Amino acid sequence: MLVNVSYNDSKLKKEIDASVGVPFNLKKRFILKGIGSGKLLVKESSPSINSLFSLDQNLNTCSIELRTKGIIVRFRSLLETYALVIPYYKLNIFKGESNSYTIFCGSHKIRLAANSDQIHSFFSKINRLKAEASSELY
Repeated sequence: MLVNVSYNDSKLKKEIDASVGVPFNLKKRFILKGIGSGKLLVKESSPSINSLFSLDQNLNTCSIELRTKGIIVRFRSLLETYALVIPYYKLNIFKGESNSYTIFCGSHKIRLAANSDQIHSFFSKINRLKAEASSELY
C-alpha cells in the first residue's frame, strides 16, 4: 500500500498499524540494535513510485523502518512524505549481483544500492524478522 503520510491522519495510522503492526517498544529496539536503515539510494523503482520521484530533481533516497508484522519504506518527493507499507507475508527481497537489493510487494518495486556492510546486515535482520513472523503463524 503506497500512501501519503505527510499529514496526521488517525484513520490512516490505524490502518498502517493494522497492516504492519505497532512500532517496537524501547526494550525491543535496544535488543534489535536499531529498527531503522538510514538513507538508502534508490537505483530503480516501479512506475507508480518513479512518477513521484520524477516530480523533483533531488537524489532519490529512502529509509526502511522495521515493524512487528512488516516494514515501512519511506521516501520524500517535493514537500510530501510517502510510505510503502509492506506486511511480511507480501514482502519479497532479492539480492542482486551488483550490490543491490530489490524489494517487491505486489506491483511495487524498489531496487536499492547496497554499498556497505551495514546495509547487508540490515537486510539480514529483515529476513530474520520475516522468518520469525512466519514461524509464529504456524
